[in-house]
Amino acid sequence: MRGMRTLRDTAVIVTGGASGIGLGCVERLLAEGWRVVVADRDEAAMQKHYAGIDERELMTAAVDVTDEAAVEKLVAQVETGFAPIAGVVNSAGIGRDVPFLDSTAALFREIYEINVIGSFLVAQAAVRRMKARRSGSIVNMTSVSGLAGNAGRSAYGASKGALVTLTKVMAVELAEFDIRVNAIAPGPVETPLVAQMHTPEARTRWNRTVPMNRYGTPDEIAGAVAFLLDPDFSSYLTGQTIAVDGGFMAGGMFGRDD
Repeated sequence: MRGMRTLRDTAVIVTGGASGIGLGCVERLLAEGWRVVVADRDEAAMQKHYAGIDERELMTAAVDVTDEAAVEKLVAQVETGFAPIAGVVNSAGIGRDVPFLDSTAALFREIYEINVIGSFLVAQAAVRRMKARRSGSIVNMTSVSGLAGNAGRSAYGASKGALVTLTKVMAVELAEFDIRVNAIAPGPVETPLVAQMHTPEARTRWNRTVPMNRYGTPDEIAGAVAFLLDPDFSSYLTGQTIAVDGGFMAGGMFGRDD
């Protein structure tokens, strides 16, 4: 199927693209003809997942998104040696499930540094190139924990809430350059990070409060990301946070017995 696609002449950077939602986004975007740059700290995982893919379609880079110089170097390399950047998916992130009274300042700093500052740095470096072409789309990966007060998520939820606000500010400021900025807020999704964070008890609670009564898949999140990146489908959509969550944010009392 890949050989039958029309390869686009622009690229999307996907951070955290070696696993989980980021991996799902890379696979979906490749299938839709995008050239993709995978930026992740896990070089071994990138080699495992992406070995053998045509270098015209995919570029991988071992990058720490909190390293400003490394991010700037990557973006410059993409622009000069791969393809003009048309989109960014800020999927790199970490999470911890720690009660508020047990959380530490060090935990807050660690999570905020990757989830918020890393997303800011990658987006800013890309936008500096995009604005000259007056086009582009940024998708920030937030969470329903940035929209609702989920227990155990003081540090993680605060970082994701910050991304929601950052998305709005970016959308307002960058609209004059025709650069759209939106966010996806996944509910529970089957990823390695979730496997670490969610105990069996937590899974029971999530399933009870998600009207669709299941966890999502990375590809289901990737479908919404692809929609937001493609101006053929979302050219007048900016500043929004879309919850892809099986109905979690819409829920209240519903018919299934507890």
